[in-house]
Amino acid sequence: MDTERLEYFRDLLTDWLEDLLDHADETVIRMRDSEYFSDFLDRASFDSERTFHLRIRDRESALIRKIKNSLSDIEEGTYGICKNCGREISTNRLAARPVAQHCIKCKTKMEIMEKLTGT
Repeated sequence: MDTERLEYFRDLLTDWLEDLLDHADETVIRMRDSEYFSDFLDRASFDSERTFHLRIRDRESALIRKIKNSLSDIEEGTYGICKNCGREISTNRLAARPVAQHCIKCKTKMEIMEKLTGT
């Protein structure tokens, strides 16, 4: 991958990471605010919303790890190289999924195996 594209993806991933980390701080602050509810329906609604936000945070946390791994790959010079077959991941795939670790061919095979094995 040429230097210009690599810098583009580094900037994209860095900006994405910063946005997610800023959002994470807001979520933590919001979660710390515990309220007392005299009405059990209000409490149930609050708990449901809190659970929803925790699920989102869990997904964001996984995405943060993937972004950090991709940034590390850029530093090591392995970004855009399939972890499975060692071939270059297409720029179109990286544009659609900047944290992609596998080429489309290997990822498709992996997804088929996941469906077959149920894992």
